[in-house]
Amino acid sequence: MSSVSEGRIPDSPVRSVTRGPVRAVLRADDGTRIEAVYDPCTAGDGEGAPAGDPGPAIVVAHGFTGSADRPAVRRAVRAFSRYAAVVTFSFRGHGGSGGLSTVGDREVLDLAAAVDWARSLGHRRVVTAGFSMGGSVVLRHGALYPGGADAVVSVSAPARWYYRGTAPMRRLHWMVTRPEGRLVGRYGFGTRIHHRAWDPVPLSPVGAAALIAPAPLLVVHGDRDPYFPLDHPRMLAAAAGDAGELWLERGMGHAENAADESLLTRIADWAVRA
Repeated sequence: MSSVSEGRIPDSPVRSVTRGPVRAVLRADDGTRIEAVYDPCTAGDGEGAPAGDPGPAIVVAHGFTGSADRPAVRRAVRAFSRYAAVVTFSFRGHGGSGGLSTVGDREVLDLAAAVDWARSLGHRRVVTAGFSMGGSVVLRHGALYPGGADAVVSVSAPARWYYRGTAPMRRLHWMVTRPEGRLVGRYGFGTRIHHRAWDPVPLSPVGAAALIAPAPLLVVHGDRDPYFPLDHPRMLAAAAGDAGELWLERGMGHAENAADESLLTRIADWAVRA
């Protein structure tokens, strides 16, 4: 992974050299350009960390049709940054990033670039937190990049691919698989979607959850999620075994748009303590 930043950040300690967001352009391993944003921790300088240590970082992976600048993602940044530095980025085909969305397949390369960037800035402990599609990507990253993340948080993620059991998921499959759907994705949602089907099919989220240990995994899901019923988070948590923890949130809908301040704060607290 290589990165080109708009205003270079010295490697460490980050907290002492920047007070506001810093934008960068990262390169995934396949060369795709990925926009990223670094927000320093807003807690007291050096609080809870040895001198010269910028403390932990949380890398946020947004949901399908999201981006680093969407209001729900920025709301998560504000909550998380009270506990840790935060790296956000736009998946390929989203926001200002290049490439085309593969709806969770090659996006693992984008997340790996963001995690590498966080570590290059001196963060010795990095937690990944993903929502919906991003939740499936953090699971696969945790399985395919051992040691890449020290802990993983997956919110509103599917347990298995090709699920069409709800009306929102049937609409999403139409958007991804049909030419007219991809036009709606591009011009209606600002998301550029690849036309090719997966080949090979990537490791399933539930298969990935079984491979994340010994890193701890937090699975968060709303009991009113319109996309994925509760068997999905239960399967993920069961696959993780003793390394997994499951939060079923009463009244919560889907992903970052449904995550309120209280939940985001609890997730951040878990992330820095896990």
